[in-house]
Amino acid sequence: MTIMIGCSGWSYDDWVGRFYPVEMAKKKSDWFNYYSDYFKTVEINSTFYRPPNEFLIKSWIRKAKEKEFEYSVKVPKLVTHESMVKGEIERAEELASSFERICIKPLAGEHLLGAVLFQLSPYFKNEPQSLNMLQKVLDSVRPDEYDYAVEFRHRSWLDETGKKIDPAALALLKSKRVANVLIDGPGFPITVEETADHAYVRFHGRNYDIWYRDQQEDDYRINRYDYLYTKQQLEPWTTRIREAEKDVQKVRVYFNNHGRSKAVKNSFDMMDLLNIEHKAKEIQLQDQQTLGNF
Repeated sequence: MTIMIGCSGWSYDDWVGRFYPVEMAKKKSDWFNYYSDYFKTVEINSTFYRPPNEFLIKSWIRKAKEKEFEYSVKVPKLVTHESMVKGEIERAEELASSFERICIKPLAGEHLLGAVLFQLSPYFKNEPQSLNMLQKVLDSVRPDEYDYAVEFRHRSWLDETGKKIDPAALALLKSKRVANVLIDGPGFPITVEETADHAYVRFHGRNYDIWYRDQQEDDYRINRYDYLYTKQQLEPWTTRIREAEKDVQKVRVYFNNHGRSKAVKNSFDMMDLLNIEHKAKEIQLQDQQTLGNF
């Protein structure tokens, strides 16, 4: 059984001076090597915004080839946030299958693939045709061969208690060997149902007040992901993760609260709480004080 912990992305300018040394500010090509000295996995979010080309995938492979490392990747929004929301089933199937062929298969062939994340749109509701659409999209890919996970985001996917995923949706995921993503974040309750022989956990932060609205001009947070979990908030998750570890082959945990390197700090915190050895580093979370602050 294996627990892998990492961040959702590694290429953030506001990590310089906090996680990345200041002298690396203009050496972005070196950031991955630095990140991979501390972590064995990362969740790539850029694939959500634009499907990667062959050149980019080869660069990921080249960077991690000599390392014990894996990439988890997010399915493009063309599938989850456009085609599925619009009910364009055939297009969603075609795009998902193409993404698997172009991106997933090469990474898996080099033993660098973690899991593949379908983060559903918050506008993809549990309506009569929705479950059938999700099934057809999952039919178009190979969850029997690759580790897939689905993150539900609209509350209509919950059962009547509002605390668990709808049984029909869980049954579909189980039949396909697809993990139900366990989420810590605003707008959706923490569910614990496992549906595969692998588990996937995502931490989005708890900025409830700005999650669904714009920030105020005087807000000190740079975005809704600028949130630091306390160890007291993370501790209950150690039990959930340990319980999941008993039933699955691998648990993948990603911190998406990337604002000002808070994801790095909380990843280290979670490793400490789970007694997972890691290279230590002090994370400088706060900006340096200036006279203007007084």
